[in-house]
Amino acid sequence: MTPHIHPEQGEVIWPNEEALTARIVAMVQKTIRDRHFSDGRPAQRDVHLKAHGCVRAEFRVEAKLPPKLAQGVFVPGAVYGAWIRFSNGTGNRPDRRGDARGMAIKLVGVPGEKILATEKDAGTQDFLLINNPTFFADDPARYAAFIARGAHKNALIAATAPLTLGWKGFWVAFNIVTRSIASPLETRYWSTVPYSLGLEVVKYSARPCVVGSSTIPSNPGADYLREAMVRSLDVQELCFDFLVQLRAEKMQVEDVCTEWREEEAPFVKVATITIPKQVFDTLSRRVFSENLSFTPWHSLPGHRPLGGVNRVRRAVYEAASVLRHQLNGIDVREPGELSGG
Repeated sequence: MTPHIHPEQGEVIWPNEEALTARIVAMVQKTIRDRHFSDGRPAQRDVHLKAHGCVRAEFRVEAKLPPKLAQGVFVPGAVYGAWIRFSNGTGNRPDRRGDARGMAIKLVGVPGEKILATEKDAGTQDFLLINNPTFFADDPARYAAFIARGAHKNALIAATAPLTLGWKGFWVAFNIVTRSIASPLETRYWSTVPYSLGLEVVKYSARPCVVGSSTIPSNPGADYLREAMVRSLDVQELCFDFLVQLRAEKMQVEDVCTEWREEEAPFVKVATITIPKQVFDTLSRRVFSENLSFTPWHSLPGHRPLGGVNRVRRAVYEAASVLRHQLNGIDVREPGELSGG
């Protein structure tokens, strides 16, 4: 079935997109099954399976916004509860190794019918971000080759050969896997891929409100990023500015390996994310976190994900979540008003 696209916003169908998407889904499902049955642990995510912490937060929209930004959840003055899961991108590798770092935001108490037919009445809106402004693959064939070469088996660096991702994708991946951070709470994150915002095309970013002072320990433990979060949230609240970047002329929806330069398309603040002091490193919160599912398609139509990468993610994330929950004997369910955890 050919995906529905919005050519007026710059979307195009990739060659063999449907077949390649099905291949990627099958490989991801096999990874989840193989890992689950080989080590006897509960079924885990295929990527971003190592969480540093899942925290309660507040998402407060600016009191005044220009009309073209006041779309979807960005209702001036609106306040939402949120769950935010910080994670490593690849396997259970030690935190000291370079990797993508994820910030998955789930707003709760969001009214309106959502895109996914199976969750149209869910009261949630997701924003998925990583600590890099670009993605490493914008062609489904390269995406499939990346996964086939073992990207989901703690071998991200092995899959960055130029023949797999092309030179542009190679440099994006190399930049990601050679970078370490001091704290997930002091790191900037980007959506990497575009979304609609009403009639506009945008990308998102979350930037710490203040510059952090943490440093990487001289002898970092395998879980030092979780430990850094525990120390910070034990004594203070922290915040992020949530930003929107309106596409400038000639910026491509389907080219997610090329950065939208801020000097050409400045980011504008639309909301503040406040993470209060809290104790989050508990067994119940970890279980709650692992049962959550995140996808950019947990969304109001006004924030519709755009482009081929997002179309692949729709199929992959849904299939992976359903399989993971089935193997664990748990229903797929979106959280309510900060219930659980």
